[in-house]
Amino acid sequence: NVLIQQGRLAVGDFIVMGRAFGRIRDITDDKGKRIKEAHAPMPVQISGVDMVCDAGDKFYVTTTLRAAEEAAEQRRHRERQVALAQPKLTLDNLFTQMQAAQDGDAKEIRIILKTDQQGTVDVLKNETEKIKTAEVKTRVIHAAVGGIMESDVTLADASRAIIIGFNVIPSGKARQLAEQRGIEIRTYQVIYDITDDLKKAAEGLLAPEIREEVLGHAEVRAVFKISKVGSIAGCYVTDGTVQRDALIRVTRNGVVVEHDRRLAQLKRVKDDAKEVRTGMECGMKIDGYDDIKEGDVLECYKKVEVKRTL
Repeated sequence: NVLIQQGRLAVGDFIVMGRAFGRIRDITDDKGKRIKEAHAPMPVQISGVDMVCDAGDKFYVTTTLRAAEEAAEQRRHRERQVALAQPKLTLDNLFTQMQAAQDGDAKEIRIILKTDQQGTVDVLKNETEKIKTAEVKTRVIHAAVGGIMESDVTLADASRAIIIGFNVIPSGKARQLAEQRGIEIRTYQVIYDITDDLKKAAEGLLAPEIREEVLGHAEVRAVFKISKVGSIAGCYVTDGTVQRDALIRVTRNGVVVEHDRRLAQLKRVKDDAKEVRTGMECGMKIDGYDDIKEGDVLECYKKVEVKRTL
């Protein structure tokens, strides 16, 4: 369907419409009657172009078919360049692409679902939307029976969604359009495989749990005040290890007085050390903290990220 805004349109004219081009074979007016030509501002239906164009595309009449083809190819080339410049959205890279989401915002996996029968639509929609937490949710934005069509790809492109098909396949044009626009189409024959893949994708979007791994403890047996350096703690490692790149928690009589500090220096005798083990003495300078006292216990630990599951 086109709306003529200026001039006339006739059967046999060469035309370019966005990425589509061709020669007009038929023109039908708004009453369904075939006509040979139409004038502005008539709405008409035409046939003869080589592919479906997008709503809102402007069309032009050209002097030759070659000119129409070249104009359409320029549009297709620009769209290919834009598609290549944008990362493809897939279940596999969903985590990376959603890192831009604001902290505290619930991340969302959007799905367009196409299946072979209505009963399957209802079951799959219900099962996929069960995959959610306070941080991640799965939302089916469109579900219907039938093959995967160009309109599904257009909707996925506009809404940043993944297309999932169960016992259906995409049409050739839908597959071509999806490739151009970087939209992933996944097809399945087993319902469990769909929910399993979505669960894995959702788990990738969960913020990891931060856990502390205690490495060892050291008792402060002497404190040395050094000008322009600060307090150096002379310590004895009572268990585990003290590592140069780990974090330090200062406890006094069982109470935490400082935490999440790093070591500016770790020395064994007079040499710099990366690690000091149980039963050894060492000198420690805690970065930015000098209120150290004899009898303090320094706990050495690391923070590790642990992947969370649903």
